[in-house]
Amino acid sequence: MYELAVQSPPHVVALLRAIHGRTPRVLAEDFSGTAAVSRAWVTAIEGGRAIAVDRDGEALARARGHAAMHVIESDVRELPSSALARADVVFAGNFSIGELHERRELVDYLRRSRERLNPHGVFVCDTYGGASAYRIGAVTRTHVGPDATRVLYTWEQRRADPTTARVENALHFRVERSGEIVHEITDAFVYRWRLWSVPELSDALAEAGFARSEVHADLPEPRVNARAIAIDGAALPESFIVCVAGRVDA
Repeated sequence: MYELAVQSPPHVVALLRAIHGRTPRVLAEDFSGTAAVSRAWVTAIEGGRAIAVDRDGEALARARGHAAMHVIESDVRELPSSALARADVVFAGNFSIGELHERRELVDYLRRSRERLNPHGVFVCDTYGGASAYRIGAVTRTHVGPDATRVLYTWEQRRADPTTARVENALHFRVERSGEIVHEITDAFVYRWRLWSVPELSDALAEAGFARSEVHADLPEPRVNARAIAIDGAALPESFIVCVAGRVDA
């Protein structure tokens, strides 16, 4: 249900390729969960390879058995950069950069990410912000599931403190068939994040040694073949999701 409702791996792959701007071949997906983006990467890119790292072995089981993928069950925060193969793109998606709660921990992770990148490589993470960033509430969307089911996905922000930038979010799922609830999971996933702002991430990338940072609009899903668009603050809507990228080369 998470892969159905939350992720769009082909879209993410197209966006990462566009942000890189050349012909990336190797993806490192950190905090990868089921490595859905890595699986889409090796399918979409000729000669593509992926390294997926996550500490949840049960989630990673979905990714095992792919010849072009290297799956590592570990906490990426505890792995030295020398333990990981070099990549063209290092990606920390689904707001997982928020798992790093302290700035020193963030800069250390970004520094090690930079050491893992090939020439012309790029680190990419996503974050959200704007007027609703610290607003308490929930939004529900409906997706078409298998066997004529409807999957109702609810994103809830239940706690948010702008003085500490700490937020607590939860995902809930309900599966319906012919109007009848056949499955429901409350608090399927609960996240206690440090919500890093765009300027905080840009400053941390600079301190970690990246030559420059950029902010990219997260393109609407139908435009999976469009170019990534580097934007400035004036182009952002009131509430937004963006990708923040750090480049090895100026």
